[in-house]
Amino acid sequence: MLALRATGARPFLRSSLPCRFPPIIQTRPPITPQRTLSTTMTENPRPVRLTTEGAVLISYTDLVSRPQTLQASIETAFGSDPACLGLIVVTDLPTVYPAKRQRLLRLAEKFSSLPDAVKEKYVDDSSKYCFGWSHGKEIMNGKPDTLKGSYYANPIVDVPQVSEELKQQFPEYYSPNIWPAVDEKGVEEFEAAFKDLGLLAVSWPRLANPSSYSPGRWRHAASQHLSDRSTTLESLISTSQTTKARLLHYFPPEKPASADVSDDSWCGTHLDNSMLTGLCSALYLKKDNPNDPAVEVSAPSLDAGLYIHTRGGEIKKVSIPKDALAFQTGEALELCTAGRLRATPHLVKAGSWTPAAALVSRETFALFMQPDTSQVLSTNDTFGTFSKRIFSKHYDNASM
Repeated sequence: MLALRATGARPFLRSSLPCRFPPIIQTRPPITPQRTLSTTMTENPRPVRLTTEGAVLISYTDLVSRPQTLQASIETAFGSDPACLGLIVVTDLPTVYPAKRQRLLRLAEKFSSLPDAVKEKYVDDSSKYCFGWSHGKEIMNGKPDTLKGSYYANPIVDVPQVSEELKQQFPEYYSPNIWPAVDEKGVEEFEAAFKDLGLLAVSWPRLANPSSYSPGRWRHAASQHLSDRSTTLESLISTSQTTKARLLHYFPPEKPASADVSDDSWCGTHLDNSMLTGLCSALYLKKDNPNDPAVEVSAPSLDAGLYIHTRGGEIKKVSIPKDALAFQTGEALELCTAGRLRATPHLVKAGSWTPAAALVSRETFALFMQPDTSQVLSTNDTFGTFSKRIFSKHYDNASM
């Protein structure tokens, strides 16, 4: 599937699973003023806080106990202003979060360092590599993507409770999880750590005070824009059996063949296929020698990291604090709101190459919150048919 990049004529291809690309980012129709998020303010609204890069910050405490004070922040994060990023950063998370993040992201590096024969035990071609380990199977720019390895699983359910017919029709979503054996040396805690962080990320609005949680409170701003007014975003996500998490290991960058380094050298510009995507801050690890323990370091260059196309088409770097989670909108949400809420185009740069950078890997975790395959997104698509079209273009010709 080809599309013109927002910053030039070189085509880009799908990079993150699940994800899809915009036709031409500059031509995506803007949301008209009457279709933006409501700006009706409530008593004692919180002032909008921004990172130095322009990402909206909200407090987890406010989100759980005073969500009605965050309307202006939500508007700024997900509205149609040219500077809007389509992403919001949640800070002040429960104190258990940093340790859970660190534990799982270090396991991403450890798993990727296992012998190929060991990793191959956890590859599942029957699900189009959408469960278990995947490396070099996804087609990017006409060739297998070997820049990163991924481990996919549903952190909510090990075996989706759906009909056999659905399991056969959509193995990409309804296959059973595949986990490294509990005695697999070096990754004994892999399953527990993956589920630990995944469950926290998917249930974050309920953690601090479950009794005060109401399904419509935080996600009402999005739900009011759904074309199907009989449901809510919370309902579509919380009852779904298709939740998918992706643990990513970006291999240390190789020296480029020329001085012309790609802007998306680690991960090409793409849209997530989800309704909402939760993102952890990346962990950078350095190994001077293959058998050395990995040591946490800063990003290998100042320009390495996550970038987002703003609503106005500008490409801006976005840093997520280590103790925070970010959430961005995916294309399923754009489709089921008829474009009233737009998906967030993003990419990852490896940055300027140096001999030192060639020793640094990038580890991160993404959680894709999305509806069941039967959910109608538009006149022509359910989530299932939409997803099938994407999978077929990026995995049907993958090397088996």
